[in-house]
Amino acid sequence: MKVFLKADVKGLGKKGELVNASDGYARNFLFPRQLATEANAQAMSEFKNKQQAEKYRIDTETAAAKANAERMSGKTIKLTAKGGANGKLFGSVTSKEIAAKVKEEFGIDIDKRKIAVEDIKQFGTYEFEVKLYAGISAKMFVMVGE
Repeated sequence: MKVFLKADVKGLGKKGELVNASDGYARNFLFPRQLATEANAQAMSEFKNKQQAEKYRIDTETAAAKANAERMSGKTIKLTAKGGANGKLFGSVTSKEIAAKVKEEFGIDIDKRKIAVEDIKQFGTYEFEVKLYAGISAKMFVMVGE
């Protein structure tokens, strides 16, 4: 019997998968515990609609991420920080500050954890990478000055 899993079932499959289970196992274990539903015509059409909706969502997010990556790639943002006479900063420039500046200049809200940057403890220009989506990233530069 073909069933759609509503939850992960050990030894059978993950949530949302269409799997083949024995009739007794499905009727006596999966259905009473509401771990699965029978794969009838209505359930199959709902499953296909969910798959198409998920594919559409992924495609639109990927397209938006690619457009943002093209817009941001190679650009330089400027940050100011206080420092000593020998070029060292009092503290450091963090990914949080970089994310705030990117949002201000480009209007793109980026999580600070998606920014890969080395420790910035001196004045100068540094390269950093912004991960926008799975496999899509943009390399940018940050110029730190007084």
